[in-house]
Amino acid sequence: MTIPVLINRGGGSTGDDDGATRERIAAALAKAGISGKIELLDGERLVRRAKKLIAAGTKLVIVGGGDGTISAAAQAAADSKTILGILPLGTLNHLARDLVIKFDLDEAAAVIAAGKMRRIDVAELNGRIFVNNSAIGLYPLMVVDREAQQKRLGRSKRLAMLVASARTLVRFHHHRLYLTVNGNDKQMVETPLLFVGNNDYKLDMPAAGCRERLDAGHLSVLVMRKKGRAGLIAAVLRALVGRARPDDLERIEKVETLRVSGRRSHYSVALDGETLKLAPPLDYRIRKRALRVMAPL
Repeated sequence: MTIPVLINRGGGSTGDDDGATRERIAAALAKAGISGKIELLDGERLVRRAKKLIAAGTKLVIVGGGDGTISAAAQAAADSKTILGILPLGTLNHLARDLVIKFDLDEAAAVIAAGKMRRIDVAELNGRIFVNNSAIGLYPLMVVDREAQQKRLGRSKRLAMLVASARTLVRFHHHRLYLTVNGNDKQMVETPLLFVGNNDYKLDMPAAGCRERLDAGHLSVLVMRKKGRAGLIAAVLRALVGRARPDDLERIEKVETLRVSGRRSHYSVALDGETLKLAPPLDYRIRKRALRVMAPL
């Protein structure tokens, strides 16, 4: 059986040579015993192709790219019978890492060939699926700045993010947000950053930023406490090295639904690395075991 293989042409590690990319992926799949029909597609075309294949009931679709690509494919595959095979070809590949899928192409192909299917949770914001996390406040501003530098100055993603982080911390401000957790009473928070993750994220080294489980059935909600600029910079640095203190972040436990409202007409929201402008209320929810993926059990 020939398996459809959809590769994001703009993925972080695909390179500019389509022929070389195709050959490299074909070789890895063949080594694993997979007969694949490889299509190199730009982002929107890849999403449309994935939707068409999933709507047709295709049993397995292999998707290659970064977290944004996998998230877009998950939008179509959630609550379907289609299984996603993942080739981590992006810059960071957080979902693949947390699924214990190796970044080596041969090893990732071998995981798909092993045929072990897992069902994992996905999170949703106003009907849009995400597989990793979403944020309101500082982080979306950093992403917008980073993307502008990459486009205007040709900087690498990592360098642009470092510059954007420094500039954003200088001009930060707090948001007054109203949170409704699991349909209960509304609570007000003033914060420079609200983080919503698909399952719990670790905050301590050596596993800071990682998830042990992707099927626990809840959102990870972290609220950065209101601080002055110096305190905020110190808190961010502690978070980056996995040394967050209890007075840096408040964790809200056992969240299945979260409504975020506020006085602004729109909020900049980061969603698996993409930045959107959305009007409140922002409705988050966990969709339990909604996505089928090939991954080690």
